[in-house]
Amino acid sequence: MNNNTFFLSLIFILSFLTACSSTQPTSQPAPITKGSAYGELYQEAPRSILILPPINNSTDTLAKDYYLTTVEIPYALKGYYVFPVEIVSDVLKQQGIYDSSVLLNTPMDKFYEYFGADAVLFTTINKWDLAYAVVASSLTVSIDAKLISTRTNQVLWKNSKTVTIDLGGLSQTNSLEGVLIQLVVTALSSASADYVDYARQLNWQLVSTLPYGPYHKAYLKDQDQVLGHRH
Repeated sequence: MNNNTFFLSLIFILSFLTACSSTQPTSQPAPITKGSAYGELYQEAPRSILILPPINNSTDTLAKDYYLTTVEIPYALKGYYVFPVEIVSDVLKQQGIYDSSVLLNTPMDKFYEYFGADAVLFTTINKWDLAYAVVASSLTVSIDAKLISTRTNQVLWKNSKTVTIDLGGLSQTNSLEGVLIQLVVTALSSASADYVDYARQLNWQLVSTLPYGPYHKAYLKDQDQVLGHRH
């Protein structure tokens, strides 16, 4: 084979390989939509939600009370009928149930039988931690939520969120007087913090992935909303 033939053959092979590689489709991560993530929820189409008192795994004994006052409205505004949480809590207390964790293994159809609820919402407070420092303080709140069908006992939707809120403080100082002032200001800012408002903000972040319910104008119209991508 002479040089000209060799180079022509080499050019032909390189051109062929380049053409083949250019026609290969680029692999793109498949999108995760509400429809693909929560297909069972769309299929069952629950209309009513029974929200149980939160399970408090945090070190703050008052976290449960703070959070309970904020959990009802976001789910109602997402288009679901929500049983009044205070009434549900009182009914459970009358039955001697003060901790929702004992209900985790209860057949969910019992909640349909007694309340007529299509789904039950369990929430768990994993963190409600107030951290103090000389110049600042912060609150970390971490919540898990899952919606379980009373028909099939299957989890229809779940989400977890953690937020850390800066409660403020003063700038650094080297004087003893300044340090003492900062300690007082930090303590006061922490004591006056609106914990209910922070819990409410977290709830809105939690329900952001929840498909709209039948009492919302966007019902069944959000199935193509992208939540993320598969890797």
